Amino acid sequence: MKLTSWNVNGFRAVLQKGFLDYFSSSNSDIFCLQEIKLSEGQLDLEFPGYYVYYNYAEKKGYSGTALFTREKPVRVEYGSDNEGRVICAEFPAFYVVTVYTPNSQDELKRLDFRLEWDKNFRGYVSELAKTKPVLICGDLNVAHKEIDIKNPKTNTRNAGFTIEERDSFSALLDAGFTDTFRYFYPDLKDAYSWWSYRFKAREKNTGWRIDYWLCSKGFETRLADSRIDSGILGSDHAPIVLTLKDGI
Repeated sequence: MKLTSWNVNGFRAVLQKGFLDYFSSSNSDIFCLQEIKLSEGQLDLEFPGYYVYYNYAEKKGYSGTALFTREKPVRVEYGSDNEGRVICAEFPAFYVVTVYTPNSQDELKRLDFRLEWDKNFRGYVSELAKTKPVLICGDLNVAHKEIDIKNPKTNTRNAGFTIEERDSFSALLDAGFTDTFRYFYPDLKDAYSWWSYRFKAREKNTGWRIDYWLCSKGFETRLADSRIDSGILGSDHAPIVLTLKDGI
């Protein structure tokens, strides 16, 4: 079973950059998107063979998430925020939660908001995990360890690499979740999922790993692989792919 997640940084834009080719070739059973930047009714596009769910932000051209799945979920619920940041799909064996975590912004103007948001999200997925395993995917807007960022020393007070954000991510893992990429590749360096559009960052691989597939502790026995499709263009993020040994 294959699950893919991608921050597309604008769904309509990435559709002009080969998204449908990648979507088709990925042969994913579940495909999650973040930062779709859509309002309801802006996109009239069919995805045959998939059930499709969108969570739109109230603000136009901002945030938002989507989830495509071949198997109809038992139920789907949406985050209560007005920025469309969370979709949760329940399947017989587990939950899939796609999330676009708020950015703390320049000069850390939104750091306090983001840390409170992290706390609430941690509580939400922890409650879900009491009933069945949870798979969390998306742009969590934090590089957890120095190995997850090209230039750790110069980014210690930049959004996405503050000690507060990194500690908050550690708290999420400590609440009962595993970073699946590091489960398979604990010491792999220069593996990133986001690159700035500036200074030829992607060409130089000056990146950050801020996109994740997390799973509930104990679910690791079902994991086959977790990887970054770093060669796929179209967004400033790369898709991330989780492969399970069996199905939903």
